[in-house]
Amino acid sequence: MSAKRHESLIKTPKQLVTVLVLAFVAPIIVIILLAQLATSGRTYDEDARSPEAIAKRIKPVAEVNLGAAGPGGKILKTGEEIYKSVCMACHTTGIAKAPKFGDRRDWAPRIREGQKELVRVALKGEGAMPPRGGASELSDVEVERAVVYMANAAGAKFKEPAAPADGRKVYESTCMGCHGAGVANAPKFGDKKAWAMHLMHGTEHVYENALKGKGAMPPKGGNLTLSEAEVKAAVDYMLDAVK
Repeated sequence: MSAKRHESLIKTPKQLVTVLVLAFVAPIIVIILLAQLATSGRTYDEDARSPEAIAKRIKPVAEVNLGAAGPGGKILKTGEEIYKSVCMACHTTGIAKAPKFGDRRDWAPRIREGQKELVRVALKGEGAMPPRGGASELSDVEVERAVVYMANAAGAKFKEPAAPADGRKVYESTCMGCHGAGVANAPKFGDKKAWAMHLMHGTEHVYENALKGKGAMPPKGGNLTLSEAEVKAAVDYMLDAVK
């Protein structure tokens, strides 16, 4: 009885081959079935997996606005954007004697006054128009962009204003070497007492010293490639730290 119990079920070479084949194929079949089960209910559109489609799906998260930025990282609006959001209400219809958008006859005498004067009026306001068109949050550059956009639409050839200089970047690249540690009697960054004596004669006096140089400080902090606007922006950045 014991011998019969342990007798092998494989009695012929054919049976042995069959068992070996099944032992090799069966796991593969199981893997295929499991893979189909895991992906059941999903359909894949080849177009949906294209680079263009993937880029479109991630755009709301990954897209970065690379527009021109002003101090503090603020993204400056274009002249057209400001016109549509602030100026259009009056300048489209010409209400309250506002020069109508695109009307060369309305704009001609104003264009003759020049870009600088028109920007001054827009900043301070005139007649029924409040300062900055009533949008006090607009920067000087944004107001000028709106003026240029409207004037050029009526035949002017005004120049688009450049984005304002980043005072922090100028400070870090040029001024920090001395003002960061107070080297050679330079007023130390953030030290109100050290800056007080320099501010006694006003901000314009500080600008002049920075541009022309004073004591151990050379003109423009030694970086003659800086524009006047960039030097003033760096001064403004340092003065803001002691206000």
